Amino acid sequence: MAIILGPNRYGKAETRLVRVTRDGEIHHLKDLNVSTSLSGDMEAVHLTGDNAAVLPTDTQKNTVYAFARKHGVDQIEDFALLLARHFTGSQPAVRHARVEIEEYAWDRVPVTGHSFTRRGGEVRTCVVHHDRDGRVSVVSGLKDLVLLNTTGSEFHGYAVDEYTTLPPATDRVLATAVHARWRHAGDTPSYGDSYARVRDRLVAAFAGTHSLSLQQTLYAMGERALAECPEICEVRLALPNRHHFAVDLSPFGLDNDNEVFNAADRPYGLIEGTVLRDDAPEPGFAWE
Repeated sequence: MAIILGPNRYGKAETRLVRVTRDGEIHHLKDLNVSTSLSGDMEAVHLTGDNAAVLPTDTQKNTVYAFARKHGVDQIEDFALLLARHFTGSQPAVRHARVEIEEYAWDRVPVTGHSFTRRGGEVRTCVVHHDRDGRVSVVSGLKDLVLLNTTGSEFHGYAVDEYTTLPPATDRVLATAVHARWRHAGDTPSYGDSYARVRDRLVAAFAGTHSLSLQQTLYAMGERALAECPEICEVRLALPNRHHFAVDLSPFGLDNDNEVFNAADRPYGLIEGTVLRDDAPEPGFAWE
């Protein structure tokens, strides 16, 4: 029996970067969490401890900061591509670079040009791959986008057994915290415009679907985004079901016509699924 080295990569995780761009008295703020990961001809460092092919993770961190100063930060996908191309193009041993970025949004306070408030919990994301052969993949996304419908949702007709206690529902609250990722089919002229379009379609489909199950809503969200955003070819969604249970107020002599709820944080149902075009190109390493 032979023992061999399997797939491996290394990098610097969660480099926190805040980039301020000063345009006179008006300032612009970018708040990012950047993770870089490199792979390639790294057998020697694992097998013998020879570090000659290893670009230190501290250097990767410094590159993030230096590139933010030299090139600025606009769309996170473009910044990730810039970093990935640099690592595969400048280091002979590096054959593949993966860059993942989370962006935290801030809104400018109107009375000044330099004061900001952090916007909710929603986070914009991207994962970029680039290898020495010039193959590129871009996956954009978002997480912690909290959505809620106070009506227009049902759940009944499901399988039951001796352990089933959940009563059928013909009018319930439907709430979730969306984690969505979508794969670009090729070059996208503006990642910012594309992000806004896809996000808008996801939200519109959630709001506009009379839901018989969260699975049905998931498919409607992915279908709407793909139908109206031709630059993407695949959407992957994870939708936790944030259950809202009507509180029994009868002990207090009160009725409750779907007006007072207990918002339970756990356990929760987790609905996951992929929606894609039938002619979508092979994903390659996009989802790694």
